[in-house]
Amino acid sequence: MKRSSLALVLLTTLGAVACGPGKVVITAELEVPDPEREGATMVSPLAGLEVQFLPFDRDAVFDSLTKAFPTPEPPIPEDLLETQRQIAAAQDAWRQAEGIWAAGRDRLLAITEEMKGLARAEPRYRQLFAQFQEVEGQVARAERAKEAAFRNFTELQKDYIRRADSVRILREQWEDEAFADAGTIFALKAKEAKKKVMADTTDAQGKAGPVPLPVGQWWVHARYALPFEELYWNIPITVRRGDPLEVQLTRQTAQIRPKL
Repeated sequence: MKRSSLALVLLTTLGAVACGPGKVVITAELEVPDPEREGATMVSPLAGLEVQFLPFDRDAVFDSLTKAFPTPEPPIPEDLLETQRQIAAAQDAWRQAEGIWAAGRDRLLAITEEMKGLARAEPRYRQLFAQFQEVEGQVARAERAKEAAFRNFTELQKDYIRRADSVRILREQWEDEAFADAGTIFALKAKEAKKKVMADTTDAQGKAGPVPLPVGQWWVHARYALPFEELYWNIPITVRRGDPLEVQLTRQTAQIRPKL
């Protein structure tokens, strides 16, 4: 059974809930580029993120199953990871070239607008015309650079997708076999803990909860997919009565896992 296919099993696990629960509040957010300021970043909430609260350590289960399985998990080849890095760099180069081209095009439009109504004999017209010719050459070069960067990006993607698909299939087949008993083990561990697995989903502000949980040891689990990596959280917490316990799900508190 795949790791990502266990949510339904988890949510239907039976257990007993103790009296007088504590409460947990989740804040999920990610630092992203600020579209308004070049080179700056901003905090963006992770809306619609499913968060699970488990009364056992899911990683310990997967680690045990991995050690017990007769063959190791097929790794992601290093050359494939290197191609991911090349694709990301190529995409950045394409976007930068596209930005330069767009800025030049806007400048041409502005010069054209300013030239309207001016007589060709006027000094200002001649000055603007010279600027137009200079910027026009810059835009043409930027367009060629943009198209070349896009070709490089798409070619890298084509090669990557072909190779990544075969590796992904091998890894998924291995997970299906190695983790076939994970759902059953999860149900047994929840029963032993006499607690049920809980879940909530973050709202538009990246908030979830307060979630009532029996006091004791819990693990907060969630995952968020990015183009070539996954943010994975499995954070141990101790729930007590009183003020809600606040848990932050950010890039800093996540494990960064490579993803095909």
